[in-house]
Amino acid sequence: QVQLVESGGGLVQPGGSLRLSCAASVTFFSIYTMGWYRQAPGKQRELVATIAKGGSTNYTDSVKGRFSISRDNAKKMVYLQMNSLKPEDAAVYYCNVVRDSTWWDWGQGTQVTVSS
Repeated sequence: QVQLVESGGGLVQPGGSLRLSCAASVTFFSIYTMGWYRQAPGKQRELVATIAKGGSTNYTDSVKGRFSISRDNAKKMVYLQMNSLKPEDAAVYYCNVVRDSTWWDWGQGTQVTVSS
């Protein structure tokens, strides 16, 4: 069973930065495309950034140029550097595999609050 543990969230002012981390206990971590998802209150969970096994990345339009996803396969970690944060970025952030409509068990997520 895969365990995902997210950390690094917190309260930040608009324009601030945070770096999220995700530890994944999964065999052959390096073969998976990983992603960061977020869910704000009353909204559906959305995929905001992905990183493939080869390192190629993709971002949803609303975070392009501000967020950067990276991975360390040796440590089985995924990171999300978030800069120029906006109030609309506030959500619980989760990491998980990116594939067709199936995911590993979700972790507890990490709360990001953007407020002055």
